[in-house]
Amino acid sequence: MNSLPPAHHGAHLLLVDDDRLVLSTLSAGLEQAGYHLSVAESAEEAEAQLAGGLRPDLAIIDVRMPGRGGLHLAQRLRELDHIPFMMFSAYGDPKIVAQATHYGALGYAVKPLDTAQLLPAIEAALARANELHELRQTREQLQQALEGDRGINIATGIVMVEFKLGRTEAFKLLRDKARAQRRKLADLARDTIAARESLNLIKLPHDPGP
Repeated sequence: MNSLPPAHHGAHLLLVDDDRLVLSTLSAGLEQAGYHLSVAESAEEAEAQLAGGLRPDLAIIDVRMPGRGGLHLAQRLRELDHIPFMMFSAYGDPKIVAQATHYGALGYAVKPLDTAQLLPAIEAALARANELHELRQTREQLQQALEGDRGINIATGIVMVEFKLGRTEAFKLLRDKARAQRRKLADLARDTIAARESLNLIKLPHDPGP
């Protein structure tokens, strides 16, 4: 009886290990399971691929490799590329596991590995990565909304001063103008603030005279 295909069928994985046999065996098994694979034999090779535009859905990294090593690559993925990752090693050292978790690893597996053993961990990591991505998007949307509200408040204040209106009347004027131009109120508010700042920049200092 065939097992069900992974829920994240077609996801792009980056597999990083200095052991060519591991790379060959796991990449073949994962491709057969329905994933798209990129491979690298070192952290440096993985970094070169990332610098060239590679953006996998999940990186799977060996901890111990010659050169910069897996933990260095993990830190790069977290801080610069924001690519989710999980780690594996021939050693289950609690300190290494704790360090990998500190860097943001979404899973940790111990060698020897086979595809059947790795699939559940990959699926769990991809699911968690999707959750984190959605949370990040929600946070960014909330931040944009807060910034938009702040801009609208500032623009309303500018209109109040310029036209000697109360807050309600000034807000209504901005809103009606945005509707007439078929624009978002936040965009009109941003332009209003920018226009005021431009005027402030070109104002000449008062000449007190001789």
